[in-house]
Amino acid sequence: MFLRATLALLLLALPARAEVQVQTVTSPGGVTAWLVEEPSIPFVALELRFRGGTSLDAPGKRGAVNLMTGLIEEGAGDLDAQAFAEARDALAADFRFGASRDAVSVSARFLTETRDQAIDLLRQALIAPRFDDAAVARVRAQVLAGIRSDARDPDVLASRQMDAIAYGDHPYGTPGDGSEESVAALTRDDILAAHRGALARDRLYVAAVGDISAADLGLLLDRLLADLPAIGAPLPGPVVPALTAGVTVVDYPTPQAVAAFAQPGLPLDDPDYFAAYLVTEVMGGGGFGSRLMTELRERRGLTYGANAWLANADLSAELAGRFATSNATAAQAVDLLRAEWARMAEQGITAEELERTRTYLTGAYPLRFDGNAQIARILVGMQMDGRTPDYIATRNDRVNAVTLDQANRVAARLFRPDALRIVVVGQPEGVGSTN
Repeated sequence: MFLRATLALLLLALPARAEVQVQTVTSPGGVTAWLVEEPSIPFVALELRFRGGTSLDAPGKRGAVNLMTGLIEEGAGDLDAQAFAEARDALAADFRFGASRDAVSVSARFLTETRDQAIDLLRQALIAPRFDDAAVARVRAQVLAGIRSDARDPDVLASRQMDAIAYGDHPYGTPGDGSEESVAALTRDDILAAHRGALARDRLYVAAVGDISAADLGLLLDRLLADLPAIGAPLPGPVVPALTAGVTVVDYPTPQAVAAFAQPGLPLDDPDYFAAYLVTEVMGGGGFGSRLMTELRERRGLTYGANAWLANADLSAELAGRFATSNATAAQAVDLLRAEWARMAEQGITAEELERTRTYLTGAYPLRFDGNAQIARILVGMQMDGRTPDYIATRNDRVNAVTLDQANRVAARLFRPDALRIVVVGQPEGVGSTN
């Protein structure tokens, strides 16, 4: 525990950096990675992503990738769960494993002086997880408890109903952690198959930040990853969210109605993406100056917060958002949302909104690069999004290049009242399901 606390203090000591020099490294074995060398503090943050995530679940095995990911660190090779944890802590290393619908992520942080031992331990977790019966039972129980908790959470219910409407039988249409029935039925063989299908080199993205050279990183990656399968399970195909205008009410006894809303968005490689990003920020960015916050909170006091954002996934693109309000005021809030959606489509934004939002977006961007681990996560995300290493230096130029005419043309293209689906979870007065 003391060693992990020491590592945390080292992480907190890292300065925020607005300029990031990215090298592209190819290992002798052919693994490509992005590297930012930072030798001032003797540790390394390593980020791995395997494209596919919970979307790779085999038919009838929903939740297998999620359960597998939760078990990777529960013992590996000759080490059971307790012995593995003790070995990791003795090295002052930190390993974290996660599964989203698009990726399995592996985040590792380790000191320079124990780098070789940490990589050997992480390698065992990746290529030889034990999946012991006791660990499977324990983690399965945790997953099932989470599923039961989610079934009582209005925010989760709203998201899941929206996904079901938008994506149907596509993997995006159901929760990646599975259902109580599907998770209870998973066997050890299912978990092993999920491991082979998800952690493969043909869908791997890597970034490293810290005290390591390009040559050393290449050797490290081959040592860590060479024994993973070359090819994993087939990736599912892209999907257009099947969203049409209307309201879906999910009856649930809660004093606060939760409203999720969505329509089709724009892909990241669309030429209008940055203009769409900017006008969406005007509509529902996190600050108090957005239109939804102004209309729903500041002027009428209907909610504590209302947001909208471009929700881009590997296989789909949405323009989505959310707010919560009392059941008594839900109808008024829904009407205001629709009115603002139509106003944006018809009138666009003002010159003052454009300038204010550009200033905020370009000023906030460098603040994201506030430590080695965060930079590594950003670099891997950039790779998965199809960006090039110079994106960090050119991103603000792309935001600043958006003109008022372009913003308003894209607002008319992007905001579609005819496709705005609203899901309300609660017992909203004066709001009923339509089509």
